Amino acid sequence: MDHRDRRAEGEAVRRAVLGDDHVDAATARTTEFTADFQDFITRYAWGEIWTRPGLDRRTRSCVTLAVLTALGHEHEVAMHVRAALRNGLTPDEIKEVLLHTGVYAGVPTANRAFAIAQAVLSEHADAGSG
Repeated sequence: MDHRDRRAEGEAVRRAVLGDDHVDAATARTTEFTADFQDFITRYAWGEIWTRPGLDRRTRSCVTLAVLTALGHEHEVAMHVRAALRNGLTPDEIKEVLLHTGVYAGVPTANRAFAIAQAVLSEHADAGSG
């Protein structure tokens, strides 16, 4: 695949996982300064990694939630809880990922991820999707 094909495939996967609203908002915030980074994550994260056949999207969501939690990247947890739901994970499966992560990454980081996930799951249920 060439650069344009990888970007197009990455854009499609990014939209499928994160939703059109999220991607449209990120695109709208893109500046001359951030444009190269947006292109980079679309081609590499979404077009190279998320499209690989070795793991399905549910598993990739589990791994992503665990890593974000372990590294304390709270600002990304809510987005990827939503993505996990879009990828078919249940609230119970998300809970299990966070419990498992807590054992290996620490209780304080899992505690914060649980609080973030609970807020997202509550929003999701209130929207009639849960």
